[in-house]
Amino acid sequence: MLVRVLTLAGLVLASAGASAQSLSGGQWVDLTHSFNEQSVYWPTAETFKKTEVFHGHTDGGWFYAAYNFSAAEHGGTHMDSPVHFAEGANTTDQVPIGQLIGPGVVIDVAQQAAANVDYLVSVADITAFEAEHGPIPAGAIVLLNTGRAALYADRKAYMGTDERGEDAVAKLHFPGLSAEAASLLVERKISAVGIDTPSIDFGQSKTFAAHVALMTNNIPAFENVGDMSDLPATGTTIIALPMKIENGSGGPLRIVAHIPAR
Repeated sequence: MLVRVLTLAGLVLASAGASAQSLSGGQWVDLTHSFNEQSVYWPTAETFKKTEVFHGHTDGGWFYAAYNFSAAEHGGTHMDSPVHFAEGANTTDQVPIGQLIGPGVVIDVAQQAAANVDYLVSVADITAFEAEHGPIPAGAIVLLNTGRAALYADRKAYMGTDERGEDAVAKLHFPGLSAEAASLLVERKISAVGIDTPSIDFGQSKTFAAHVALMTNNIPAFENVGDMSDLPATGTTIIALPMKIENGSGGPLRIVAHIPAR
């Protein structure tokens, strides 16, 4: 079993299979898109809505601000918990913290995705990464950089369509992870996988085979992850903490990366 310890006093994270990393120095990179009315949601999902309760100075003389919000579980930067595509698998509140904090691995396929909007990250991409950087360690959080995060503000460019409703699903175009590559990551015993697109499966998927391959093995997925261009291929620590929704199939996610000081 993986063992990770975060001591707040020393800000040191230790991970089985990886050297301890001090979090008191270095650089933090926020990989989370802000949630607002423009956040990307599946064409059939309820989008993010925020309404004002109060904003201003009260009769008592102090300033006070409060808002209500509502949204689908799956939208913006979020986690798909394993139960999303695997009956009986972990719900959002059941995903162990140890799967949400770990050594980061960034597989860059931006060049391939720029040439093919429907690109599928392949077994060859993973083995080429390992040939250059060494084996993906057990417990790693694998991030797939397709270069799409820069398009997030333009829903049509990012998803292939800005239309809403069931008919829009057939018009989705963005890269994803192949079923074969997902199965290889399962063999590597990774903790989680993330991607800078609306889904771990590519936009034209009809079977959601990558979801199934991962989630039947209790591996969660992070979707609509932010810009990874500042991250090295290895050597980071990823912390990805979703809203703890009881019995949830997913939830909004704050995901960050720590790059240690050199």
